[in-house]
Amino acid sequence: MAISAGLDCSTQNTKIVVCDSDTGAVLRESRAPHPGIGSGSSVTEIDPQSWLRSLGAAADGGMLEGVRAIGVSAQQQGLIGLDAGGVLVRPALLRADPRAAGAAAQLVAALGGPAAWAEAVGGVPHAGSTVAKLRWLAEHEPQSAKRIAEVVLPHDWLVWQLLGQSARRTTDRGDASGTGYWSPQTGQYRPDLVELALGHEITLPDVLGPASAAGHSPEGLLISAGTGSTMATALGLGLGPGDAVVSVGTSGTVYAVHQEALTDPSGTITSLADATGRHLPQVGTLNAARVLRATAELLGTDAEGLSELALQSTPGSYGLVLLPYLDGERTPHLPQAAGTLAGLRVDSMRPEHLARAAVEGMLCGLADALDRLRERQVPVRRVFLTGSGSRLAAVRAIAPLIFGVPVVVPAPGDYAALGAARQAAWALAGTPQPPQWELPEAVTVDPGEDVAVGEAIRQQYAAVREQMHPGAAAGA
Repeated sequence: MAISAGLDCSTQNTKIVVCDSDTGAVLRESRAPHPGIGSGSSVTEIDPQSWLRSLGAAADGGMLEGVRAIGVSAQQQGLIGLDAGGVLVRPALLRADPRAAGAAAQLVAALGGPAAWAEAVGGVPHAGSTVAKLRWLAEHEPQSAKRIAEVVLPHDWLVWQLLGQSARRTTDRGDASGTGYWSPQTGQYRPDLVELALGHEITLPDVLGPASAAGHSPEGLLISAGTGSTMATALGLGLGPGDAVVSVGTSGTVYAVHQEALTDPSGTITSLADATGRHLPQVGTLNAARVLRATAELLGTDAEGLSELALQSTPGSYGLVLLPYLDGERTPHLPQAAGTLAGLRVDSMRPEHLARAAVEGMLCGLADALDRLRERQVPVRRVFLTGSGSRLAAVRAIAPLIFGVPVVVPAPGDYAALGAARQAAWALAGTPQPPQWELPEAVTVDPGEDVAVGEAIRQQYAAVREQMHPGAAAGA
């Protein structure tokens, strides 16, 4: 039996999943926190050596015994600057760092606006983008910026460390597509955009194909190309054309498998590449699980209590509609908007109806984001529901009504690490397609005849949205 391993380096910890390469059956798994990082803390920069120490702790005790291939997944859009000798210039800047928001705005203006960026690289720079971090360094740490001769992403750096420091630096098309200087449409870097941000030319890692091996470790283990966490999760879930993911975190993320790169002049859709040779167009919302937490606090309960209350109400929440734009919104683009509660009547002013209105409103906001993909002919035949909010019974029950398609709720698991392991198994096998792994214990909920109920809820929501923000849906 061939055995492959996937490791995922997130903001907080490193996870390892060891699998049967043929079936995907999980043989063992472990995790270890990054040294010095508390649970739930917000991390904006870190010494990458912490990732290696965390990896060593997770791999302790024979975790990798018998493994023949390793795949790496990691947090996206970080920045690790190296000098001409391959030495780290400064601690790694991570995606969560908000300091580059102004730099991102400068870059958008410098190239001629969102449409120009969408045409160039499939997406518009924001505070988390690697290219915006380069601009921020050039402005705020010019001495460090001048020393940078090469830039790698977190997963690139880990692959390089596993191969040995004499190895060439590589990346993959999935992670590269989030940098702001690689185009998923052309499959090429835009070094002019790097120079626009940093002020000088640098070396960028080679972009490997989906089934390629980056090389072998000194111990003889095959190391696959690796990828970003979103792409690894898609691979771990086994997504194919017609599949979409709705991730209900604090904010919302919606993406789907598509055969082509999309260009969206409005910048609403970010055109990402996946880890199989296809694409993952993505739309984000600012408000998701935060809506549920805020409403639960208002009602004097927690998220589970809110879910229980919501299930005591009926579809449509007795006419209550919550527009969930608590701190503005990204999709539709309403940065100055506030939340709105409409439909108040004596018989609707009950905790259970407000609880359900919060769940329905949040899901309608995510359905609006899903519609942005459908409008561009991205097929959505089923939705995979992930993220912290997906664990709530009310969200699971109501989502199929709102999305209008079967909803798959995967069992709890480290799907980014699992996707990295599947990529390693693919590189090891050398086959045209990745191995077919089953998704065990996933629950599928079909809306069935309740599709019409969901359409009525969305119409009620859309009427309030149009009244409060005319044209918002069309201008998203």
